[in-house]
Amino acid sequence: MSKHETFSFKTLEEIQDKIKNLGLDIRLDNDFSPLFKPRKVGSKIAPNSMATLPMEGCDSNTDGSPSELVYERYKKAAAGGYGLIWWEANAVVEEGKANELQMMLTASNQSKFADLLKEVNKIAEERNGYRPLHILQLTHSGRYSRPEGHISRPLVAYNDPILDKGNEIVVTDEYLDSLIGRYVYSAKLAQEVGFDGVDIKGCHRYLINELLASHTREGKYGGSFENRSRFLIETIKAVKKAVGKDFIVASRFNVFDAHPYPYGFGSDHDDMWKFDPSEPVKLVKLMIENGVELLSNSAGNPYYIYPQVTRPFDKSSYGIPIPDEHPLESIERLFKLTEVVQKAAGDVPVVGNGYSWLRQFIPYVGSANLKAQRCSFVGFGRSSLAYPDGPYDLIHQGYMDPKKCCISCSLCTQIMRDHGTTGCVVRNSKVYMPLYKKFNAEAVKRENRIVKEE
Repeated sequence: MSKHETFSFKTLEEIQDKIKNLGLDIRLDNDFSPLFKPRKVGSKIAPNSMATLPMEGCDSNTDGSPSELVYERYKKAAAGGYGLIWWEANAVVEEGKANELQMMLTASNQSKFADLLKEVNKIAEERNGYRPLHILQLTHSGRYSRPEGHISRPLVAYNDPILDKGNEIVVTDEYLDSLIGRYVYSAKLAQEVGFDGVDIKGCHRYLINELLASHTREGKYGGSFENRSRFLIETIKAVKKAVGKDFIVASRFNVFDAHPYPYGFGSDHDDMWKFDPSEPVKLVKLMIENGVELLSNSAGNPYYIYPQVTRPFDKSSYGIPIPDEHPLESIERLFKLTEVVQKAAGDVPVVGNGYSWLRQFIPYVGSANLKAQRCSFVGFGRSSLAYPDGPYDLIHQGYMDPKKCCISCSLCTQIMRDHGTTGCVVRNSKVYMPLYKKFNAEAVKRENRIVKEE
């Protein structure tokens, strides 16, 4: 590992030299045509190979319906030219919400989602000449449930001495059995309002991700790999049966938790920083056998002290240490994880992640990964908040503007950690700088933080 550094590259040659000096397998290609290639997803076609990743705004209305901020976010994504829009986390039950303003599609608000989708598609077709595919992420926040106010209500798969704070409730097998029907119900509503598919979310230490690592749990959802994957697979099967063959069932899942055994998935039993692909590869093939037609891999736990495993950064959030690795090393790890998943998935497309820190060099690296079949889509995460029209600029002017790019400052993450509504504080400062200051001040007062002068 090398010393952490902030982004300072002005030219392609500079970043190429740094990659070479670090001895990393990160490739670049100035032929951007792979980014513009349509991709088959199940029975549908995405018009290009650029996708938004699900970035939660924590800003829906109290009934879970789209607020004005939600409208603005997805209208910008629609105009931005993406071939695939992966919508943010949508709670399947009230107690599984990560915050009280989490998106939640219900029978009583489904017309509002339908109206938003119609408006989004109209914008996309008028500006770009095509509509993107829309995938709605379905979630249960599990350990990170906070459905009301500032008090966490963790519903966990098992007790984890590293993450536990003492107020955890271990969910029963009976609760999990009943939860499968809630995923089916939400998927059917998503199909009715016009989404092209749903994602059975299994990443970032939320409930399904934690179940995949439930080595210490007893009963039919713990212990063996068959048991630990049971809930995810049974949910996939039930949803697929309910929605039929022309509706996409996807999964964005953690391939590597970077969390010690027996509490992590995809980590070597003796070294939490060493990736063990055996079970993740087995899981990929099992998901596909049972109807999954689109995958997106992630890694790590953004709520813990190693968020660089999920999203490399320049500046860390409050209380998060600077990692002892270069951000390019973090990016290489994510790219290699995606490559493993794509190889195991075969023709099933995989959306890659880990690109935002690269700023204006995203198209060079993304094109190289697509050309080498290391992924099928380039996923834009924080970058889609800061620079929602990045793909549009690529298509029409041939480059991404450095002055519009995400600067990986972690302020969007900090707002979430402060229990606020989030977005890009730097590029959309008129809206989000006042929100950042408001929620940060409230959190400092609430948590009695020691504020250090910078």
